[in-house]
Amino acid sequence: MLTRLEIRGFKNLLDVQVDFGPFTCIAGANGMGKSNVFDAIEFLSYLATDPLMEASQRVRGASGMRGGDPRDLFWDGYRDHQRKMSFAVEMIVPAEVEDDLGAPAKPTTTFLRYELDLGFSDPVGESSMGRLTLEREELRHITRGDAPRHLKFPHNVKNFRNTIVAGQRRGGAFLSTHERENGTVINVHGDGGSFGKPQPRAAARAGRTVLSTVTTNDYPTILAARREMQSWHRLALEPSALRAPDGFVDPRSMETNGRHLASTLYRIANDTSYASGDVDAEAVYAQVSDRLSDLSGVSVESIVVEPDQVREVFTLFLTERSGLQLPARALSEGTLRFLALCVLLEDPSFTGLICMEEPENGIHPANLPAMVQLVRDLAVDPTQAPGAENPFRQVIINTHAPGVVQLCDPADLLLAETRPQRAQDGSVTTALALLPYYKSWRAARGARSFSEGDVVAYLAAPAGAQLRLPLEMIG
Repeated sequence: MLTRLEIRGFKNLLDVQVDFGPFTCIAGANGMGKSNVFDAIEFLSYLATDPLMEASQRVRGASGMRGGDPRDLFWDGYRDHQRKMSFAVEMIVPAEVEDDLGAPAKPTTTFLRYELDLGFSDPVGESSMGRLTLEREELRHITRGDAPRHLKFPHNVKNFRNTIVAGQRRGGAFLSTHERENGTVINVHGDGGSFGKPQPRAAARAGRTVLSTVTTNDYPTILAARREMQSWHRLALEPSALRAPDGFVDPRSMETNGRHLASTLYRIANDTSYASGDVDAEAVYAQVSDRLSDLSGVSVESIVVEPDQVREVFTLFLTERSGLQLPARALSEGTLRFLALCVLLEDPSFTGLICMEEPENGIHPANLPAMVQLVRDLAVDPTQAPGAENPFRQVIINTHAPGVVQLCDPADLLLAETRPQRAQDGSVTTALALLPYYKSWRAARGARSFSEGDVVAYLAAPAGAQLRLPLEMIG
């Protein structure tokens, strides 16, 4: 779980500091830069696996395309000045992970703060476009005693916090940065604290974050931080992927574009370890169909995945109340996206952070309440202990739709605005700010926030509206 994100110098995020809970909705106008927050989270996830340059190529550039010039990722990246971007995240990591060889690893502490500074090395020659450089990397623990100051969102202490914040650390950092005569060094420290000699890595020759190089259980806490960051995904459900057939040999976990919808539901329905009690395949299918029935205009009698032994493919069928049976590929795009989220809701193995752009797309206004409630229900319930019945998932969405804003709890909202900010060179410029609701747990004394007066455009009918409800119906 990503509980805090600090970004400096990434795209139009000159200086953004934001706390997250289980569910967050970022609201703002088109072109405001809301998606850049998701780009930053996605970039950090890529950096936990890929070399610096490969990670930069996977992130959306200034043109909206991937694979562009790495200067696209820096604030004012094409001006002739020193380019630097900094990230800091506070996160709850899994209590147990597997290393790349399948061996178990248990971190000594699960509440961590990770800091990363990246620079830019100018192009050498006309055919080069420069490269990212590793400047600083730190990984430190947050003690259980300090946890209440960092976990600000409402939660149950006994059931939730005491379950997810575990272990202790006797010593300093797990990753630390030191300047030496021959250059910057990133030290890797073991879980034994001050015991044992740290392993130095030269930053100039790294080519990737040091965290991404930890692949075995020799450093279990660093590995757990890496696994947590690898679980941060941008969910972009595509109709073509949702309609694609699934063979018996295909993966049985849904991809971020919705591929393997049918095989994923088949696996959930037939997994005996799915949940405690007498949950069986029919019950799982019934839960998915009941949730899909929340969509008005969709007549659902039942849903089932049928394996075709001859063609060796899975087909997801929806049977309407009239008796008409339809394959999933015949459903509308909006219905398919909603169905995919219904399936993910029933998948206890699908955990981590989910970023979703404008989940209301393709949804009829009458179905907005069902969609907002569904994405909210995907997130972990912080009043209960995480587990198979309460998967440890976190959801962040963005929107510019008034209906979505009106349906969200104000405490879950962040208002995206561009505001004057002071750059590193002392100049005043305009950059993105994320403002919490003034009565919410995110609001801090003396810090900027928003009230109902700042979001009138989301709460009132637009100027010139020609069709309104009569006053007696509104009352």
